[in-house]
Amino acid sequence: MALTNQRVEVPVTIDEGLCIDGCTLCVEACPLDSLAINDETGKAYMHVDECWYCGPCAARCPVDAVTINIPYLLR
Repeated sequence: MALTNQRVEVPVTIDEGLCIDGCTLCVEACPLDSLAINDETGKAYMHVDECWYCGPCAARCPVDAVTINIPYLLR
């Protein structure tokens, strides 16, 4: 099993291996401004642990790097 460097306790995780440097589509799509671009890596990340689980960030990602971790009770 491969190790991951992603935080899994946040509502939205970004696979840095898939994320395109400088792409801001998911950041622009988030109505809460919960996502941001890391200045050092150029990759998206969730900088605020707040999410409506609405899905535009995942829908806009052209490489499926965004995963929304919907809590079990909301499914």
